[in-house]
Amino acid sequence: MKKKFKLEDLDCANCAAKMEEAIKKIDGVSDASVSFLAQKMTIEAADDKFDAIMEEVKSVCAKVEPDCKILM
Repeated sequence: MKKKFKLEDLDCANCAAKMEEAIKKIDGVSDASVSFLAQKMTIEAADDKFDAIMEEVKSVCAKVEPDCKILM
């Protein structure tokens, strides 16, 4: 399953790159991209575990950029 999300308060391109790298390491994620300019995130992951994976994504993103919100 591939889903796109809008991001709010992502402050820099370096943080976006760190978030993308961390998300790609999550088990079950086949691809991810985080765009600072577009303030968007795309995640491709296993359908059956997508909700659990998104919880991990939120946790990882909060560690890198605490103010950033993922809008569902």
